[in-house]
Amino acid sequence: MKKLIALLTVFGFLTFGIANTAFAQKDQQKDNATEQVADSTVEAAAPATAQAELTEDPDDAVSQGLHYVLKDKFIQGGAVWMTPVLICLILGLAFVIERIFYLNLSSVNSKKLLDKVEDALKNGGVEKAKDLCRDTKGPLAAVFYQGLDRYDEGLESVEKAVVSYGGVQMAKLETNLTWINLFIALSPSLGFLGTVIGMVQAFDDIERAGDISPTIVAGGMKVALLTTVFGLISAMILQVFYNYLLTKVDSIVNDMEDATISFMDILVKNK
Repeated sequence: MKKLIALLTVFGFLTFGIANTAFAQKDQQKDNATEQVADSTVEAAAPATAQAELTEDPDDAVSQGLHYVLKDKFIQGGAVWMTPVLICLILGLAFVIERIFYLNLSSVNSKKLLDKVEDALKNGGVEKAKDLCRDTKGPLAAVFYQGLDRYDEGLESVEKAVVSYGGVQMAKLETNLTWINLFIALSPSLGFLGTVIGMVQAFDDIERAGDISPTIVAGGMKVALLTTVFGLISAMILQVFYNYLLTKVDSIVNDMEDATISFMDILVKNK
């Protein structure tokens, strides 16, 4: 079920990203046509336009301008090199969302669970405690169940089972974090690659023109550097979420370690 949610998330992000890229060029063409029509009537509507600009909300204009600027810069960077960077961001965010769901479901109130296990051991014995852990979701309950399942073999066997299965659960918490780390490294790398190739193309344009024109140099360099800009933005976004996930995993692991120590103390008291 969790893998299905992750796949659906990836599909949704890809669909949105591809559709947005496909229609970005059309939006730009419509904007250009609108600007041409507006230029033909700007002189006649100058007084009314000036009055409207005085009453226009500047925040709306800025937010709308940023949206169009991002789309325009994305198109200028070229689909060949900008699309891989966008795909890295989409896939990275998909893994981030999947990990956030999994880690939130793995977080439990360890103190409350320990109290329930202790009450079950006192009132119903080991079998009742095992039923309680079996019906409780989360890695901590699974670790407790493995320990209780070896209760008859002695506390030493219980401790070994808790430590071994605790390591398995910790590894599950860190699943897919390596993929997020990969996309963090890959996004700026693709951006730098696009920049280098764009600069080579810019020098080719200079060679064909036979003159070092500021227009040719500035235009080629601007387009080449856009891939690096978007690659760094993608990496920074994923890095923030990656650090959050690492902090979440460390918090769960520390809570599990403290809870397993208390769990062993409860077994010793109820032996």
